Amino acid sequence: MSRFLNVLRSWLVMVSVIAAGNTLQSFRDHGFLSEKLYTASPTLVNGLQARTFGVWTLLSSVIRCLCAIDIRNRTLYYITLFTFFLALVHFLSEVFIYHTAALTIGIMAPLMVASFSILGMLIGLQYLEVEALSQNKKKN
Repeated sequence: MSRFLNVLRSWLVMVSVIAAGNTLQSFRDHGFLSEKLYTASPTLVNGLQARTFGVWTLLSSVIRCLCAIDIRNRTLYYITLFTFFLALVHFLSEVFIYHTAALTIGIMAPLMVASFSILGMLIGLQYLEVEALSQNKKKN
């Protein structure tokens, strides 16, 4: 396995662990979301919305961790990549369409993580292609 894919796997584990922490925070205190993320409309954040956000974040965390474990699984790889696109679209829409979030560090951090992750996973696809081609050559 290439060095890049190993770094990507480590990145996915780190992002997954951080997301698991955010999940716990969402279940423990919904004020976390109104203070850090949805600062433009904090009154819209309630316990139900926080728990829903927590479940969504937990699902993303599990998918990303599973991809780090089995990074050669193409279906899982694409699903993981989609979780980052989904997060990016969600947070951008909250800022620019729904105006429930402002461009604070609380929003910039997940936007940067999603963007860097998308970029890294797209580059990682190239490494997976090279690995697949070299394995096919060895079989023939």
